[in-house]
Amino acid sequence: MAKIVLALGGNALQNSNAFTAEDQEKTARETAVEIVDLVELGHQLIITHGNGPQVGDILLGEEASASPTNAVMPLDTCVAMSQGQIGYWLQQAINNELRIRGIKKSVTTVITQVVVSPDDPAFENPTKPIGAFYSQVEAEELAKAHGWTVREDAGRGWRRVVPSPRPLQIVEVDVMNTLLTQDVITISVGGGGIPVLSDSGNLSGTDAVIDKDFAAAKLAEGVDADILMILTAVDSVSVNFNTPDETPLGKTTVTELEQYIKQDQFAPGSMLPKIEAVLDFIKAQPTRTAIITSPKKAKSALEGTAGTIITS
Repeated sequence: MAKIVLALGGNALQNSNAFTAEDQEKTARETAVEIVDLVELGHQLIITHGNGPQVGDILLGEEASASPTNAVMPLDTCVAMSQGQIGYWLQQAINNELRIRGIKKSVTTVITQVVVSPDDPAFENPTKPIGAFYSQVEAEELAKAHGWTVREDAGRGWRRVVPSPRPLQIVEVDVMNTLLTQDVITISVGGGGIPVLSDSGNLSGTDAVIDKDFAAAKLAEGVDADILMILTAVDSVSVNFNTPDETPLGKTTVTELEQYIKQDQFAPGSMLPKIEAVLDFIKAQPTRTAIITSPKKAKSALEGTAGTIITS
């Protein structure tokens, strides 16, 4: 049995054909099947998730409903809202799938704060994509209307970008470790965690979104996980992505990935943070393993027959 931090992308709940609550709940049920497959194999799971599409939708709703009697919630509060929303969908779906299979385990969601530094350079250089994809014209119009920063996102369209500081400390990590001693499946650090600043231990929210993969790696260190598995939209990491020479990577090493980073093989704001996160995780303890794959390939990747598997 392995202790696995399972990092789900925001698109594990919302994709181009899934925007309503009903759609996303259906997608959560489909994702729960793959998650419980891993539980059935005997693994202990600590689940994290992205929130890029969802928190963007929440922000749009907040801004659309702004009025003298209806204040717009700040970004950190919107991240907390997305944690509750997504955690509820996943928690319910996993509970139901466990019951169907006759597996007696508890699942809970922990609203999670993550400390960042006020001096992090990310606050001066927003890079984290959130929300929907737009054409360049649409994105520029929205940027002018709302004061956004917008950028092209890995050939997929234009999106709003916000500061993405590095996580320093997961406030509720001791809570997670306590739950794990009771074999509870935890859902935490949603959307990278609620970004907070610490002033002599007093916490306050800040306007940012923490990259979920760096936060997952920080959590994986805090719970002493054996495996960090990042589930995303592709079956494996590729070099020369989106070109005729695209080549998927199977089993690879820290050294090889560092060479590919020097060659600018991985897109910032997309695959690059995933690669950097798994490198941080493995470098902290060389006996660890990291996997990047799609939800449908998760079980096969653990068996060593799919995905990109990274070791020291």
